Amino acid sequence: MAIFTKDMSIMEALQADPRARDVFTAYGMGCIGCMGVSMESIEDGAKMHGIDPEVVLSELNKLTPVEKSPKE
Repeated sequence: MAIFTKDMSIMEALQADPRARDVFTAYGMGCIGCMGVSMESIEDGAKMHGIDPEVVLSELNKLTPVEKSPKE
């Protein structure tokens, strides 16, 4: 099941999986330091960089789920 959606904010994507940064960077989306990172969706960010949002989503959703360690 995909955890990333086109309407998810870039910040939410990074919080869901920090490796999303590598995907954004690979597509030239330097959004990580942008002021709108908490409000801008993955779709909007991709479009602003001339990238098909579906391509970015496909790459994000290929990330192997990260198991979170139990809280102590």
